[in-house]
Formats: sequence, structure tokens, C-alpha cells
Amino acid sequence: MLSKYPLKNSFFYKCYFRIKNGHLRHRNNIGGVNVYRVLFIIALFICAILSNDTSAVAKESTVVLLIEAKGDVDAAIADVQKVVPTGKVKYRYKHVFNGFSFEISRKEVNKLDKVKHIKSTHEANTYTLLYYNNGTFIGAEDVRTYLDIKGQRLTGKGIKVAVIDTGIDYTHQDLKRRYKGGRDFIDNDDDPMETRSLGSLNTLHGTHVAGIIAGDGKIRGVAPDAHIYAYRALGPGGRGTSDQVIAAIDQAVEDGMDVINLSLGNPVNGPDWPTSIALNKAVEKGVVAVTSSGNSGPSIWTVGSPGTSSKAIAVGASYPPLLLPKVAVKKIDEQFSMLPLQGSVPWELKRDYEVVYRGLGEREKMTDVKGKIVLLERGIIPFAEKAKAAEDNGAVAVLIYNNEEGNFQGGIMGDIKIPVASLAQKDGLKLRKEIAASKTWLATESETIVDKIASFSSRGPVTHSWEIKPDIVAPGVQINSTVPEGYQPLDGTSMAAPHIAGAAALIKQAHPTWSPEQIKAALMNTAKILVDKKGDPYPPYEQGAGRVQVEAALKAETLIYPSSIGIGKVSKQDQRTKKTFKMTIENVSDRSSKLSFTLPENKGGISWQLPLSSTLKPGEKKEIKLGLELTPSVLKEGLNYGSLQVSAGKQLIHLPYLFVVNEPNYPRLANFGFGKGEEEETYMYEVYLPRGADEFGIMLYEADTLRFDRVFDYKKNVERGLLEVQIPKERIGKSGEYIAIIFAKKAGKEDMIQAHLSIP
Repeated sequence: MLSKYPLKNSFFYKCYFRIKNGHLRHRNNIGGVNVYRVLFIIALFICAILSNDTSAVAKESTVVLLIEAKGDVDAAIADVQKVVPTGKVKYRYKHVFNGFSFEISRKEVNKLDKVKHIKSTHEANTYTLLYYNNGTFIGAEDVRTYLDIKGQRLTGKGIKVAVIDTGIDYTHQDLKRRYKGGRDFIDNDDDPMETRSLGSLNTLHGTHVAGIIAGDGKIRGVAPDAHIYAYRALGPGGRGTSDQVIAAIDQAVEDGMDVINLSLGNPVNGPDWPTSIALNKAVEKGVVAVTSSGNSGPSIWTVGSPGTSSKAIAVGASYPPLLLPKVAVKKIDEQFSMLPLQGSVPWELKRDYEVVYRGLGEREKMTDVKGKIVLLERGIIPFAEKAKAAEDNGAVAVLIYNNEEGNFQGGIMGDIKIPVASLAQKDGLKLRKEIAASKTWLATESETIVDKIASFSSRGPVTHSWEIKPDIVAPGVQINSTVPEGYQPLDGTSMAAPHIAGAAALIKQAHPTWSPEQIKAALMNTAKILVDKKGDPYPPYEQGAGRVQVEAALKAETLIYPSSIGIGKVSKQDQRTKKTFKMTIENVSDRSSKLSFTLPENKGGISWQLPLSSTLKPGEKKEIKLGLELTPSVLKEGLNYGSLQVSAGKQLIHLPYLFVVNEPNYPRLANFGFGKGEEEETYMYEVYLPRGADEFGIMLYEADTLRFDRVFDYKKNVERGLLEVQIPKERIGKSGEYIAIIFAKKAGKEDMIQAHLSIP
């Protein structure tokens, strides 16, 4: 029975008390975001509403399921069709997923419980684009004089690269010679053209990605002679489902692709999500799989599937050499870096302007802004609406500061003629404080940024497996490339990944017998370690092995793989823990290579046992063992990391490592949804729990008054993975509009997310 009030001393009671008394500090993890935030509403503090839509959408009457077979797939299909003859097999996978996708009425889903040949089922979820010429900068142009075994220059000639995306404009003058075919999984035909003639739902993303890989005109890609195959798995507005994405991966393997690029993702940080598993299988089939890590930074734990795939190459975004505008507050002698919003006109103000603060950008508050720069807070109102309201009232520019830690990468659409840029939260709050104190003027200056990690780039590590992701970074800010009918600069890890896909194509041409693991090692072993503004190396969960260097990767004489060391989780209560790791070290040159490991900087509680110096003969490959002894009681809780240094002839290889002590502070729940159930007179909700939960629950607050209404559900000892719960209508309680607070508690730590629930 659903309770009217929270049980005293329960989590619900504590949360209710904190909300009632204005003390709720909300840890929000929806959409990969992982920040603390406080919002004042009607004299109460309650969970802040994200700029992305977190409202629960009523589920359709049919659902597409990814069904993993137990043994023979065809036998499972036959059994399922006998039990549910009205269902429809959408895709029968052959290579990367031992199963099929099946469209079925929600009312009949429970019938699948009777099918013995089913191992697991997953509801197909939605994938979206990861928006947010650098061939010379990463060294691609420097290798054009190198020759492959056929005496051809290294341009990616003959290498097949699959672009799984929104399709491509294969008529573009820079791509039409490179396009060799593909498949459309949205319209189910052989014409993978971008979405056109649908206004705001038109797409350009796949065309942009393809240009970075293999443009051969005004835009010169990393591998300008590679063969591009387009697999359209994202339709109008850049949206698609996981069954379509997996179908595209499966078809790419079937078609003999050498490299797959997926510049897409979802917010689920887990190693066992179906798309991540599919990429692992593709790699096992001999395909180099490259995927973007996501655009949900700068917080940690924000990498999303398929960027969590263990065997794929997950790519974060860094800055190429850019001259970017910044604003200076002369009265306090401080400068603030800013990021132009995509679609904005350039920030080219020639003189100082007064800056005024106007809240969230409500049109009624845009008074006395003529001839001034307007500072606004991110949230509630779309960026374009904020900017348009400022422009219509005579403002000369708009600055939008983040409502969470760090800066952000956004975009605007429409005919807005004034520049719009973003600021980091701390800079926006400092500027707001100065405005409140006295009249404040801003001057426009410029700064050169290069080889820094983009704030929007998603950070690792991966939950549960604690693996280091991303594996590597590449330029992903202001990347100019092909779009239908022209060219456009875009930002995002979507733009970083194709740099790596192109680099992989060059290496594959140079070394056609190399495995995906060898190609990944060549890229990671030779990457440049990036440092922050203070000169300190970025953690491996932000940059992986570092920024790609194509020429160095092609010149690599020694490979070590795996190229990062995921040590796992240890307990602080353990007195001493010993770990052993096996790695492959390979001399791929025609001369001997002397190897020596260097002990890392001495850290209390960490003791490495490394191999003695040795010599590898030309072409020799051997397995080595590394030992690690930890004393967890003297180590700090949470993430611990560093790198091992290996000298191999003239090559210096850095191997990043990471482990966690005790249960870390990762997001404990994500992807909450609520709607009608699979059976008559039922409702259901689902939520992803990366590590399970000791306690899990949902409580409802009246949407208009924010008063606590009831406990909606409560469970203990929930297993990890996707939690799906059906609730009979009689247990749902009274209808209405509610704010739902969903929480999960694991090993003494807890997280909450918020959603809007509409109960008919």
C-alpha cells in the first residue's frame, strides 16, 4: 500500500524534511550530468529542472525489444513468433548481437516469459547526435610521403570506412568521389541520404563526419582516398533507436568494413549496454570501432554508451589551435574565456560595452539593454529565445553563463544577428557580482587555445568495470567540414571521433594485416599527454592516453596492449591487496628494441613490480606480467590514477592506470521513464542502475504546491542494470501532475534525479 507520508528515519523522511525546510541539495544525474544545484521556488528548495527535457513521456502501445537468444537465434525467433504471432521481427542480427529486434504490443510482452530460448530482453532506447581542417595539426598531412606495401601514398586508399549516422549528402562535391554505397535503416532502403525538406528536422551531421574522415575537395579529410559507406541509423532531427544502430553495425560487419565510426550516444554509463556489446563483437570480427565519448562534461562519470565499449576506441574532444575571443573586466583586471554558440555570428565587438544582468532572459525583463551586452543565466528558456529577446530590445551581444560547474557548448537556430557566447558558471557569477556592485564595462580581447580538453567532452571512468574512457582525444572544437550544400564549423566529440577513424584508415593501409587491437595500441601508445592551464596532466579519465599524433602512430616500432590498465575497485578495509596484469608487447620493426620500465613517482600505498630490462628481436611478440601491491588503508577514497612509462628504443610509451578505493561517487541512476504498462490497467516505470541499489524509491510532490504527496515505490537490494516495474492501476493512487524524486542508495551513498509525472 502506498503511504501518505514518508516513514520516519527512512530516506524518504530525510528528503521530505530537507525539502520542507529548504535544505535539499540535489545531485542531478539525468542526461549524464553530475552536479550539485540549488533552485529557489516559492520559498522552497527543490530539484532544478535541466535544460534538456526530463519529463516522462507516455509510452506507445507497441515497443521494440532487443532479444538476446539463448543459443540458436532462429529457434528463438520461431518460439517467439509462436507465442506472439502478431509481433514483427525488425532485424535479425548475424555478427554483433546474438539475437534480433522484435516489435510487439506492450500488452503481450509478458508472454515472452514463457519462451525458453530467450537469454535477455532490452527495450530499444533512443540515440541522438553528439554535436558540440585539423589533419595537418594531428600529423595526417605529414604522412602523405609515406608509402604502403604497394608503393602507394598513405591517403586511406581502398580502406572501407562505415559512417553510422544521419546518412550523408553523397552529392556533395567533396564527397561524391568517396561515397561507395550504404544502407538506410530509417526508411529501409539503399538510399542513405541526409533528411531533407523537413525544415528544422533536416540533418547534416553524417555529412560533416564524412568530410572529416575523407573529404577530398575544399575540405581535405584525414584519409582523403578512403571509401565511405553510409549507414543511416538516425533519422529526422538526428534521432534513432538502439535496434537501428545495432542493425547498422551488424550490416557494416557483413559488408566487410575496415573501420566503423559512430558519432552518437546516449547517457547510460555502463559497460554492458547492448550497443557497447555490439561494438565489442564488431572488434572481435576484425573491425576497428571508433565512437565518440559524449558531450556531457565537464563532470566525471559522464561517458555514455557506446563510448563505454571496452574494445572500441572512445574519443574525447580537445582544442586545435584556435584564436578565441574573451571578455575583460578592467575594473577588477580579470579576463573570462567564452565559447561562441554554434550558429552564432562571430564575436567581433570593436569597443567596450556596458554589461547588464537580466536573469534567465525573460522577454519582460529585457529593459534598458539597448547598446549593451546582456548577461543571462542558462536554464528554462531556450538559448535562441533568450538571444532573440535581447536582440529585439537593442542589445549588442549576449553572454549565457552555465547553471552548473564549468562551461558548456550550445547552439542557436534562427536569424539572430548579434553574437552569443557561453561562460563558465564561476565566471558568470563573478561578473554578476560586479554588475550588482557598480556599473561594469566589458572589453573584447582574444586568446590562443590549443591542446586543452574541451569542457563539454564527457569524462569517464566507466561504472562497474571502472575502465578508463575515453581512450584518446582529438580536435573537436570549431571543426570546419562538409554539410549539405556547403561547409560549416561544428563542435563536439562527434567531430573528434572521425579524426581517429581517419587515422585508423591510414594505419590500416600501411599495415593491412594489423588487428584492431594493434591499431588501437599504435594510436594510444604514441599520443601526446595534454596538460591543463596549470601545467598538470589531465587525469586519464579525461584524456585517456592523450591527443592523437598520426605520424608518430605510423612510425611506432613497439606496441603494448591493452594500452591502459583498469585495476578495478578495492576496499579501504583491506590491509593489503595484490593484483597481476598481463600485457602483450610487440616489436613491429625490423630491428631489435631495448625495453625498460620506469617506476612511477612514489605514492604511499602503491607499489609496482615491473619487468626487468630486456631486448625484443625484430618481429618478436611476448606476454609480460606486471604486479601491483596496494595498501588501501592509506590511500584516498575514490579515484586513484597515474601512468607507467616504458622506454622502447627511441619510443617512449605511457600506460595510464586507474583504480577506485571504496564505493566511488558515481551516478547511481539514469534514464528514468514512466508510462502505461504492458498489461491492461497497469503503469510501468524503468530506470538504469549502474551498480544496483541497497535502497531505491520514488516519492511524489504536487507539481503546483510542491507539497509531499506520497511514496510511489520503494525497494531494497535491487540488482544492477535496467529496472522495469509494472504497477497495477489500483496501487498508483490519485491522478494529477507530480514532481517525482527518484533516489538510489548504494554503500552509504545516494543520488537523486527529478522527473515530471502525469498520472491520468
